[in-house]
Amino acid sequence: MKRGYGEPPSASYSSSQLKRKWNSFDESSSFADESTRKARKVADHYSARSNQTLEEREASPIIHLKKLNNWIKSVLIQRYARRGDAVLDLACGKGGDLIKWDKAQIGYYVGVDIAIGSIKDCRTRYNGDADQQQRRKKFSFPARLICADCYETHLDEYLSDDGPFDICSCQFALHYSWSTEARARRALANISALLRPGGYFIGTMPDANVIIKKLRDAEGLTFGNSVYWISFDEEYAHKKFSSSNPFGIQYKFHLEDAVDCPEWIVPFHVFKSLAEEYDLKLVSVKNSHAFVDEFLKMPEFTELMRRLGALGDGNQDRSTLSQDEWDAAYLYLTFVLQKSGESTASKRKHDSSNKGKTCITEEDIEILDGDI
Repeated sequence: MKRGYGEPPSASYSSSQLKRKWNSFDESSSFADESTRKARKVADHYSARSNQTLEEREASPIIHLKKLNNWIKSVLIQRYARRGDAVLDLACGKGGDLIKWDKAQIGYYVGVDIAIGSIKDCRTRYNGDADQQQRRKKFSFPARLICADCYETHLDEYLSDDGPFDICSCQFALHYSWSTEARARRALANISALLRPGGYFIGTMPDANVIIKKLRDAEGLTFGNSVYWISFDEEYAHKKFSSSNPFGIQYKFHLEDAVDCPEWIVPFHVFKSLAEEYDLKLVSVKNSHAFVDEFLKMPEFTELMRRLGALGDGNQDRSTLSQDEWDAAYLYLTFVLQKSGESTASKRKHDSSNKGKTCITEEDIEILDGDI
């Protein structure tokens, strides 16, 4: 595959002076710069999306892509989460992975998301309210829910008494940190500080190499199919990207019934290099197509795919994922990183599970919109 970037430069990217103040909800603040306003736009987009009924979900034009993505996330969680683990779920959204964590029998959960509407929906889902059509009324683990921009807030300080966590997850959202170097570094600093040595950081994000190759193959600055399109501004008309400035490369992404907001290119070799500065070593990276090819060969995951119905309806041996959905899946990759140091069992400073609750009220949601 033709790569979108050259090899990473030998010099390490220098540290930026990060702001210790977070006040992204105040548009008059000196910290409400362009990247913060864009983050707010993304948050507003996800907050505005309502929870779907089962019937609405099944009628989605990308229902099988959603099921495929759920299978991918389930495989990651089953492979790396262990019974009793403390989990930090960054950009947790509406809590779509809560059942997956419950099946992994984790011991404690902290969910963080910038969108207050999503966090409120996550609370509803966690509590097992009837309109969420939950299979259970109670989850087996206590939880905390926090509304904050995890790419700006010093979660490493705010959650210091809860750490270390055994596993951190960030699904389809880490690229939103790549609007500036400072945001990318704050994300990795939070993750590294809160993970125990030997703990895992798992996630999914767009595959920059695929996106840039498709851009270069396109006649103009827009490409896609019946379920998605991606568009770059005229400033990228030359379709070349400098390796010396890998942050802030924005494009508009539209995915039917899912996403319609700005996103940012994450050149993976830069991400890998930056993560190493925060003691996070790469364990695995795979495009979603390669991930499916590898793990669909394993019987336990084949059965899971059958139950979810992404590549088959569970009754007949035939594909239900459309070619356009499969092409959209190619836009993403999975990654696994591990915190350096001698692997140890999680020993939190205090019994942090006492901070969590098994029934969360709206008043229990922690909103970080001031100094941290």
